[in-house]
Amino acid sequence: MSAKVSITLDEEVLEFVDRSSKNRSQFINEILSKAKKSQLLKELEDAYTELATDPKYQAEIKLWDITAGDGIDADG
Repeated sequence: MSAKVSITLDEEVLEFVDRSSKNRSQFINEILSKAKKSQLLKELEDAYTELATDPKYQAEIKLWDITAGDGIDADG
């Protein structure tokens, strides 16, 4: 789904867009999609970093590691 919007760009930025692509909308969408992906990856990295330093989470992981390695044969 797409929506038509009106934006204002600096002249230099618009010249850059026009030099970079024949389709302004496609170019701007690609740039913004990359920025969105980058932001989501940063948020994911921050969340993993937070979990890695969370003592309660690490204690829970240790319990699961013990349970997973308790010697019970999954094949029966």
